[in-house]
Amino acid sequence: MLAEVGYLISALGYCLFLLLLFTTRNNGLPKKLLILGVSANLFAAAFYAANQWFPTVLNVALLLESIKSLIWLVFIASCLKGDQQSLLNILRIPLNLVIISIPLIALVVAVLPISNPENLLKWQYLLHTLMSLEMLILLETFYRQADQERWAYKPLVLALGGIALFDFVLFSEASMLNQIDPMLWEARGYIFAALLPFLVVAIRRIKHWGIDIFVSRDVVLHSSLLVVAGLYLFIMALAGYAIKLVGGNWSNVIQVVFVFLSLTLLAALFLSNQFRTKVKVFITKHFFANQFDYREEWLSLTQKLENSEESITDFYQTATISLMDAINCNSGMLIKFRDNNMQCLAQLEHDDLSQIDIELLNQVLPFIKQSQWIVDIEQLRSKPFEYEGLKVNHALLNGCSFQLILPVFQKDQLWGLVLIQDKDGKRLSLNWELRDYLKVVTAQVASYLFQHEASKELAENAQFAAFSRMSAFVLHDLKNVLAQIDLILSNAEQHKNNPEFIDDTFETLQHTKSRMEKMLRQLTDKKDSNHEHLRPCIISALVQDIVDQRCQTLNPVPEINIVKDQQLILDSDKLGNVLYHLINNAQQATDDQGKISITLDCDDTQKTAIIVIADNGCGMTDDFIQNRLFKPFDTTKGNAGMGIGAYDAKNYIEKMGGRIDVSSDVGKGSSFTLYIPTQ
Repeated sequence: MLAEVGYLISALGYCLFLLLLFTTRNNGLPKKLLILGVSANLFAAAFYAANQWFPTVLNVALLLESIKSLIWLVFIASCLKGDQQSLLNILRIPLNLVIISIPLIALVVAVLPISNPENLLKWQYLLHTLMSLEMLILLETFYRQADQERWAYKPLVLALGGIALFDFVLFSEASMLNQIDPMLWEARGYIFAALLPFLVVAIRRIKHWGIDIFVSRDVVLHSSLLVVAGLYLFIMALAGYAIKLVGGNWSNVIQVVFVFLSLTLLAALFLSNQFRTKVKVFITKHFFANQFDYREEWLSLTQKLENSEESITDFYQTATISLMDAINCNSGMLIKFRDNNMQCLAQLEHDDLSQIDIELLNQVLPFIKQSQWIVDIEQLRSKPFEYEGLKVNHALLNGCSFQLILPVFQKDQLWGLVLIQDKDGKRLSLNWELRDYLKVVTAQVASYLFQHEASKELAENAQFAAFSRMSAFVLHDLKNVLAQIDLILSNAEQHKNNPEFIDDTFETLQHTKSRMEKMLRQLTDKKDSNHEHLRPCIISALVQDIVDQRCQTLNPVPEINIVKDQQLILDSDKLGNVLYHLINNAQQATDDQGKISITLDCDDTQKTAIIVIADNGCGMTDDFIQNRLFKPFDTTKGNAGMGIGAYDAKNYIEKMGGRIDVSSDVGKGSSFTLYIPTQ
């Protein structure tokens, strides 16, 4: 009798509420479905209240509950799409079809002509449990999307949510015990009647039925957590029922302990910020489109870096400006660490670092080096637990002049920092996606910085290399001049009274002076043209002069064989140096009793002068010829050689359009063949 009274009170309340609904001016599909839902509740309550005179058949009661759930789920779906005016349009939405699929299945099961329907009772209870859970999820989504209308919709959500929560407990227990708890069923009518005033308040507050739903990340997070919680509680309830069946005399105690521990674990997980963050990141990564099109952003940033190079000569400033533009900020600073000191390389509308800034950075640096994390000052101030292991003086956070700290790493070593502050007062929401985007942007800018630093260092090294190369050539020429002076001094004591020797000495000194002047002119006048030194030169005369003037101090003295002579227009001094180097190398590689020959010929068909310098000295291996002979600064003479003679000879001949061919046998000798174009 107690249950019938409760349902009777509930029926009377719904009857009055239905009359009140007809007095409201709100029209549209949600109001019609609300009237239909209230009518279904009224009919069901009246049907249960008549149980005293007409006993209720369980299968009919479950059928009524399925119809009620179907109507209320469609009602909430219509509110989630406030612009829909037709029930057909609501049902065309795939998500709504999924929503109403469970109550439709429950309806079919309830009307199936089965001889022994008790076998399906557990499954029917389970379907009603799922419908209640579905109702709670939709209401939670609906309330979160109401935004400014939350105040108006709150009573409606409380009323329907209270009913759904009570039904969830009722049917979840029934699915485990395969019967409805009589005590809960008796209280159900009173619960429905107690929640009815919330519906009355709701229809007075709500001026516009329906909201435009937008499935945000937070909504999906909370809905997912609610689903997980429902499934978890359902599984734990099954486990508790199993404990009750097999626990014997201790079943009640064990069941209470188990339920307490289960709820404690659930609360610990839901209160864990780390757990919630991981779930949110997982949902956002796998179920939502990215906030940034990384391909477009990458191309845009690359284009900005390239375009800025044309107008800004300081590549540090270019990198800072491009990074600020990529994240729509207007103030920043680029800092590099050198010998444990911070050096500001670029500033964009940012003041110099204060003592507070420097002290804060010194406290944050160990954490950044270890974790390689981007640090958000505001987040660090309000949620310090996000930065586990980072301990800073919070007074410094309130006085610092930047908002974000972006680390720049080079091969896992902290290269520098980018400090960002938006002077317009906008605050970046530093979620996982923005962190990833900032890492991508920082990596691109860092690559640009490292490339330019490497290019700058390479250019400086190239200048030093050019200077070293020039010095080597100068020393090489000075060595040749020294050889001529040494020849004069070695014969001075014997021929100092010979007038011809005196004349040759002055001629040699004049030639040496000319070579020194030419060398100094090449060093000081970079615009000196090689064409100014071109003049007609007879090859045989040039070779004879080299042998007579510069190759007499070493044995064996070369023999000259003239097959066909040729006159060329070239720099005789330069060619003379090339020939002298090759002849001198042959003399050093050949015993005093050996033989060196210089053969001069000309190929008229190819219009090429041919000079062959051959010896029967020690020879060279093929590997040496291929890999070392013409390699600059590689010498076999120790400190006595510079290692540039052969390189210089090959380089000069090839600049003239000719070539040098080398053939050699170890222990038998070598042959250098110079092909020089006659035109």
